[in-house]
Amino acid sequence: MRWTLKPKPSDEKVKLLAETLNVEEVVATLLVQRGIETFEQARQFFRPTLGDLHNPYLMKDMDKAVERIELAIENGENILVFGDYDVDGTTAVSLVSSYLKTYYPGVSTYIPDRYDEGYGISFKGIDFADDNGFSLIIALDCGIKSIDHVAYAKERNIDFIICDHHRPGNLLPEAVAVLDPKRDDCTYPYYELCGCGIGFKLIQALGENRNQTIEDLTSYLDLVATAIAADIVPMTGENRILAYFGLQIINSDPRPGFKALTHQIKKKTLDITDVVFIIAPRINAAGRIKHGNHAVELLTEFDFEQAQQFASEIEAYNSERKNLDKRITQEALGQIIENNEEKRFTSVVFQEDWHKGVIGIVASRLIETYYRPTLVFTKSGDKYAASARSVKGFDIYNALEACSNHLEQFGGHMYAAGMTLLEENYLAFKNAFEKVVEETIHPDMLTPEISIDAEINLSDITPKLTRILKQFEPFGPQNMTPVFLTKNAKDTGYAQKLGADDEHLKLFVRQNNSEGIGAIGFGLGNKMELTTNKKPFEAVFCIDENEWNGRTSVQLRLKDIK
Repeated sequence: MRWTLKPKPSDEKVKLLAETLNVEEVVATLLVQRGIETFEQARQFFRPTLGDLHNPYLMKDMDKAVERIELAIENGENILVFGDYDVDGTTAVSLVSSYLKTYYPGVSTYIPDRYDEGYGISFKGIDFADDNGFSLIIALDCGIKSIDHVAYAKERNIDFIICDHHRPGNLLPEAVAVLDPKRDDCTYPYYELCGCGIGFKLIQALGENRNQTIEDLTSYLDLVATAIAADIVPMTGENRILAYFGLQIINSDPRPGFKALTHQIKKKTLDITDVVFIIAPRINAAGRIKHGNHAVELLTEFDFEQAQQFASEIEAYNSERKNLDKRITQEALGQIIENNEEKRFTSVVFQEDWHKGVIGIVASRLIETYYRPTLVFTKSGDKYAASARSVKGFDIYNALEACSNHLEQFGGHMYAAGMTLLEENYLAFKNAFEKVVEETIHPDMLTPEISIDAEINLSDITPKLTRILKQFEPFGPQNMTPVFLTKNAKDTGYAQKLGADDEHLKLFVRQNNSEGIGAIGFGLGNKMELTTNKKPFEAVFCIDENEWNGRTSVQLRLKDIK
């Protein structure tokens, strides 16, 4: 692991903010690193309010989208709410469809089949709309590059409203409205909404027409918070407000689908990490293993007993997903070794029978072993399809764009993308991708980095600091859990390995004459010898609360020691 200490902000800014807010300098340092330098910015950060959400009509084409939906309702048209099969897409479809159904019955949903139709708007979906008398499709979390699909629909007198957050191409589809803050001509104040977030802005605008306030829409924020967490968008601005209030709904008044997924969890309060690791994978499992429709059924069901039935089916899909993920990861790792590709700048693997629903997860698993841009291909119809994952700081979308002459299609973000190509182009693409990455990646990016916010002493870890750090939540990109460095720490002699394979490390540490504090290092069991015989070591950690037998204590969650 590569330890990188973030540059310390100017002493003047830190001292001024510490005095203004009456907080320790370490807290002021963390805030300035996050771009918070004034009392008002700190108020917005520590006390999010729904009143700080932007006017939805600031988004380009929002007025056109609302006008077209209202016209459809006035004319008694059938509306089809269409979305991708992942968490962002299925939550967005659940949100917009269930909102519209509160006052208009002519609304149905459509999630494309991952295997039969693939990602995004499909011709099959448009044919379904045509055959069933739908004249308006609202596409969520997809569609920004679907120029041919929208034209095909237009020929059949079907209008499109596109709500997407992916990067547009040079041309926009000829839809009635295209809602995407990443449009060059959109001046909406916040750029980083997810697909479900844009769906929420749409219902916010529709709600204004019905004299609804933002408080009338808070029951939908459990969906938005889940999409924000799962889609790994920045936890800043509007995303942070929506996630903050969404978590409150998840914990106080969740929809039956969420209640059914989480009712067996012993934790009193779920945080954003629980959403990422407990709720999101299960919602995703439906589209990966069976069909995304199962997720929408769960999330829009208002009878708890029926929701429990849906949740148990989804639990079974999630178990199957875990087994596939484990097996395919082993096969992919074996392939890299067998082909002597351990020293390459990229991991590109293919097997025609790998399950398309888990290749994205497998790509992330491979990065845990070989830390480099990774593509996992499988056979999809008569083409090869892949999921791509990247390492910190490297834009995999740009790398794919540089090799796009070998691809049939591709799309995605800096850190995750998908693509298809013809079988005969696979090897040429694999070599071209390796060459592009080798020429453009900085060597440091090939070693995992721990980014450290600040160096502190163990004596700085007071109840007040712990209390304030809790108010930094919810955590996510650009507002990650603060990471600290402490030097000259020593174990008091309680060091032990934990876990079936001794893979974890438990310590009780002191620094100089400070009080001892418990520490846990997941996956650090092999570093125990660095702490024996009271040898001094450096530790990088987050500050956590440990709940045990009804008691809560502060502990260090070690990320690395040396």
